[in-house]
Amino acid sequence: MDDHGRGPGPRPEGDAGAPREPLEDDLPRPLPYEGVWRFTAAPVDASVPQARHAVRDLLLRQGVPISDDLVQGLLLIVSELVTNAVRHAALLSPVLAVEVAVGAEWVRVSVEDNHPYRPTALETDHGRTGGRGLLLVREITREAGGVCDVEHTASGGKVIWAALPLKPTRLF
Repeated sequence: MDDHGRGPGPRPEGDAGAPREPLEDDLPRPLPYEGVWRFTAAPVDASVPQARHAVRDLLLRQGVPISDDLVQGLLLIVSELVTNAVRHAALLSPVLAVEVAVGAEWVRVSVEDNHPYRPTALETDHGRTGGRGLLLVREITREAGGVCDVEHTASGGKVIWAALPLKPTRLF
């Protein structure tokens, strides 16, 4: 007898081929570490290490299955994005928001501020210090097999985000 891929378990009585309404137990459940967390911070230098520590602690507390290399890359991304918001958006953005979203196979961090300027990644200028944070974010993201972007918000500000796979395609 062909089980049509259903396995050897017991079968319901009646018309086995008849469609039925899905039960709550049939629906995919989120993994224990999946979710979205958001916190706000003042656009001051002290917010950079606070954001980095908050993200690290969240990943640990939720039991996210993430490699140490990927955590280090992700924390560097958070540091760069928060630093950029502190340095360039503080005048127009009295508060910045950091969001961490974790799915079954990816983790996404974003920083939102109220400044309308959409930054671009600068190429290397060896005579200049600083100014390459977004380039660094883009490269870390690319090496991990992820994606990053800058988007405008409905309020006229911007959100810069990076999404990385939990199982990186290439280690740093």
